[in-house]
Amino acid sequence: MSPIHEQGERFVQPTVPTYNPSVSDDTPRHLLDFRGIYRAFGRLKVLRNVNGQARDGELLLITGANGSGKSTLLRCLAGLMRPQKGRITCVQNGKDLRLEARRRQVGFLSPDVAFYSELSTLENLELFAKLRGVEPARGGQLLDRLGLPRNRRAGALSSGMRQRLRWAFALLHEPKILLLDEPLQNLDAPGRRDVCELLENHLTDGLAIVANPDPMDLPRVDHHVELAS
Repeated sequence: MSPIHEQGERFVQPTVPTYNPSVSDDTPRHLLDFRGIYRAFGRLKVLRNVNGQARDGELLLITGANGSGKSTLLRCLAGLMRPQKGRITCVQNGKDLRLEARRRQVGFLSPDVAFYSELSTLENLELFAKLRGVEPARGGQLLDRLGLPRNRRAGALSSGMRQRLRWAFALLHEPKILLLDEPLQNLDAPGRRDVCELLENHLTDGLAIVANPDPMDLPRVDHHVELAS
């Protein structure tokens, strides 16, 4: 694990090679590289010169105090928010993903992901599968793997069950790049074991960037970025 340390408003980290597809002899199948990310809301500077990278089989952990910009950074990486400065390079299956493709193809889990409350868990996933061009059977398989009832209305789920459903949503289209914002939130011990096993399986052929308050909750951490508050 290679931490990044705060120094005033700058971030000092061990040298991480910047990905440049025109000169790289070791092109990864999957990569997410971000350099000099800056994002402010009015006078509030949330992200200041943030750098990091994860490649095939790696988990990059993002930590920081409340309000330090963890969720904002993940939204920028997912293509849901534009950084005001900096560069994001996203490669999946050896192809450079532009902004629109990044929005469609990465797997994103966030407390903000909501579902249609009157639809069942299966109906929600079948709807999202149709929108993503995924076989509808994939939704049922994920529900079974995560121990969720297929026919319960999403509006009747407990907070822990809703979090499991968010995992199913993130994994529905079998992405190679996962962006996970507090992925263990509201899960009981069996739920944490289940999703950590799913994460380990994902890392055999993909990468993950995770915003989580405690690294000890995760199966492993390969790189670590700590954001200034």
